[in-house]
Amino acid sequence: MKELHLRPIGVIHSPHQQAAGTPVQSSLATGISGTVEVLPEFAAGLKDLEAFDRIWLMYWFDRASPYHPTVKPYLDTVERGLFATRAPARPNPIGISAVKLLSVEGNMLTVDGMDILDGTPLLDIKPYLPAFDAVQAEKTGWCGQLQVNAVLADGRFETDSKAGSKTK
Repeated sequence: MKELHLRPIGVIHSPHQQAAGTPVQSSLATGISGTVEVLPEFAAGLKDLEAFDRIWLMYWFDRASPYHPTVKPYLDTVERGLFATRAPARPNPIGISAVKLLSVEGNMLTVDGMDILDGTPLLDIKPYLPAFDAVQAEKTGWCGQLQVNAVLADGRFETDSKAGSKTK
């Protein structure tokens, strides 16, 4: 299989310095704002983005612990298959967050719903389109019984990026 190469198009700035205490999904982070700094060479790609209420941010979980085929996700106490969770400890640690776009000024975006760690590399931005992105699902696996109001990460999937060791 062909090797893939990714390069960041920017960096995400948020109040979250570590996973512990960070909301586990952007929908649980209402009222937490941050900025997205797009590298100058990609700024022209932001044209017309301000017309969207929400956007998808795709980013690299640069501080996630290494991949494991099974994990105990934040919303459960049972070991689950990684691909049946949204845990960040993935073979390709790519994260996605649907955030509210508050403003676009030059190469800077201001967003609400920040569930991303400060300094996270940004891989891509796409508009959120309810007709395509908010589809009905009849089956939601082990999550079907959950009552989710506010869930904060406890750091179980975070690695100290400088030392490369798992933090508590």
